[in-house]
Amino acid sequence: MPPAYTLGSGDQLRIIVFGEENLSGEFFIDGAGMVSLPLVGEVPAAGKTVAAFRAELESRLSDGYLNDPRVSAEVLNYRPFYILGEVEESGEYPYTDGLTVMNAVARAGGFTYRANTRVVFLKRAETNAEVELPLTATLRVMPGDTIRIAERFF
Repeated sequence: MPPAYTLGSGDQLRIIVFGEENLSGEFFIDGAGMVSLPLVGEVPAAGKTVAAFRAELESRLSDGYLNDPRVSAEVLNYRPFYILGEVEESGEYPYTDGLTVMNAVARAGGFTYRANTRVVFLKRAETNAEVELPLTATLRVMPGDTIRIAERFF
């Protein structure tokens, strides 16, 4: 079971405040990890799960603005992932839920003939170092991750 998804800069959210059409809409998480919303202003989102963000927003709206606010929040567009090294087309690709390293390699056109297909180097968005992991069919990719496929040695 992968860890719960945490929001980050670049994610796009759809927020619906039931019964309050003017407070609902699509919003981006900015570089500082904040979402700018009507009435309540800047709300921190980066590093929180969608449920925690929704609870924070409900709390802020109930603090002098609305009686018993009901909020729905969902991620519309995840931040992209990056793949480089021994793949046919290195670059930035859109994330989709349930993405594995093998799916990411397929999106990048597959392995080159020099690719090491036994290990992968993965740098999670929230870390500063990449980790060498065995390349398996179930290794999950998260939004913002950087995948590096190394060259094999004979």
